Amino acid sequence: MIERFRAVLVTADDTMLAIRRNRLGIPAYWVLPGGGVEPGDESREAALHREIHEEIVGKADIVRLLHTLESEGERQLFYLARIATWSFEDRTGPEFSAEDRGEYTLEEIPLTLEGLDGIDLKPEEIAHVLRGSYRHRNPRSLGAFLSLRVPQHATSAGLERRRP
Repeated sequence: MIERFRAVLVTADDTMLAIRRNRLGIPAYWVLPGGGVEPGDESREAALHREIHEEIVGKADIVRLLHTLESEGERQLFYLARIATWSFEDRTGPEFSAEDRGEYTLEEIPLTLEGLDGIDLKPEEIAHVLRGSYRHRNPRSLGAFLSLRVPQHATSAGLERRRP
């Protein structure tokens, strides 16, 4: 079974980092940073750290496993993590050099129902998990529900910020 790893990366501003995908003939959609295990990765967490570094030149503190999604021959593990620094300017993943892969734009999405409802996050199940967590606890924001303390010195480069 193929395993893939993704991260809900929560910033100090109570947002999450997501990558907007624009591909010819397909409506825009968003994905969470992540990928699969490659030779040399020592663990799932090591693979996720490597992917976060490749995709957003970020360093994250993984808090816990948030959700597992299984389908035919594939398991996706979604981790909850804090992130303090990132950049979309120096990304190195192979997907960024392939011209037929479309555009990638890093965005900060407010961790609120309005923020989550304002994007088409894929896969849909993780969007439902995040919305369900929010509705169940009814906090002022999902980030508060997740009780993450992110350093106040968080910085970013090459980023678009979405507001509902």
